[in-house]
Amino acid sequence: MGRTALLIAGAAALGVLAGTITGYAVQYDREPTPLPPLAQQTMAAPKPQAMNDATTRRSINANRWHKADEELAKKLLDVPSGAKSEFSGVLPLDMFAADYYEEVSGGLGTLITDRTRSVASVEWAESDRNFIEINLIQFHDRNEAEDFQLGIEHYMPTKEYAGNAGKEVPGVPDEFGHMWVDSKAQEKPGYEPLRGGRAVVRRGDIVVTVQYVNNRGEVDENALADLAKRQMERL
Repeated sequence: MGRTALLIAGAAALGVLAGTITGYAVQYDREPTPLPPLAQQTMAAPKPQAMNDATTRRSINANRWHKADEELAKKLLDVPSGAKSEFSGVLPLDMFAADYYEEVSGGLGTLITDRTRSVASVEWAESDRNFIEINLIQFHDRNEAEDFQLGIEHYMPTKEYAGNAGKEVPGVPDEFGHMWVDSKAQEKPGYEPLRGGRAVVRRGDIVVTVQYVNNRGEVDENALADLAKRQMERL
């Protein structure tokens, strides 16, 4: 019995081996069958555009946007009727850092370290005198948003910035907002005097910054406060 079982097992093994060799021989003479792609070869995404007179921040960064970012942009105030719109939408962190910080690489590093999630911005000009920029800066949690807010409140009173302690934003609790108007206008020979105002308010994990610049040396403090309050309500 033992010898018979060994013979049967050996025959079975030879049969499998012969079948495998035959399969390889047949396949050798055939054209190779291409494998299916592991992933999509083309992604449904907008194509970046070459720079021209109609180029916008978004068109040259077409593949750097996420649909979730659009939800933040929808919370921005609308550009007022009669004002000239400069921009409205989501900003990549590096572009925001380039606009917001004097030292861009350090500023970008700070945004990443602080776990900044998304930034949306709107800019407009009124009568070629008032220039307004509102930023919504969203963080991964409210603690990081509070740290960003407190950082602004720390440096704004210095002479390099507003040069004064500022005041509360009417209707906003002190711990959630503050505003400043520059103590002195920036004056240079041959140029109109520039004076700026800034408000910073926070709601949850979002910090709102409102920058108001006037090229006649006058800032409407009530208008600055109203923008900050209305943007808070929009959130």
